[in-house]
Amino acid sequence: MLVLSSPSGAGKTTLSRKLLEVDPGVELSVSVTTRKQRPGEIDGRDYHFIDAARFDAMVKGGELLEWAQVFGHRYGTPRAPVEAALASGHDVLFDIDWQGTQQLRGAFGTDLVRIFVLPPSMQELERRLRSRGTDSEEVIDSRMRRAASEIGHWGEYDYVLINEDMDECLQEVRTIIEAERLRRDRRPYLFDFVRRLVERPNY
Repeated sequence: MLVLSSPSGAGKTTLSRKLLEVDPGVELSVSVTTRKQRPGEIDGRDYHFIDAARFDAMVKGGELLEWAQVFGHRYGTPRAPVEAALASGHDVLFDIDWQGTQQLRGAFGTDLVRIFVLPPSMQELERRLRSRGTDSEEVIDSRMRRAASEIGHWGEYDYVLINEDMDECLQEVRTIIEAERLRRDRRPYLFDFVRRLVERPNY
């Protein structure tokens, strides 16, 4: 399981989409949220948009692996699709914040790879937020204030990337994934391979 976290506007959602385009072994965990759908967003692709009553029911029913409240709205990770993807041999990508990451870390321990994406500067972060053209001045100010707090959690992650260039940052993410896939404890077949290797040496 792979987590990408960043302050809003630092590029984690774009990185996630690009990664899914180039790596068929990765599936995206689509979060549920109680916030309104934004222009251009597609229900079921970007988020599952649900009301507060349904969200409450999912929490009470144990249907969420993690959930958090951000900017007055709730976000959560549905359990069933994640478990199905893992069972099929796919890696699962989570586009979530530090709160959700802490909950997943508590539940899954070292099977979770955590990447935090930093903007090159706070000025660039603000420029990216404004360039979206979707948020009011009040929302942008709120996101910038929250960004400083979110960045303070960078030390809780396994890898920290600075997103100066999107293509370079994507390549760094892919390098991390390849290295993590090659870890000994993620290749259980090696035990049988080594056993067969030394049982009847051909020398």
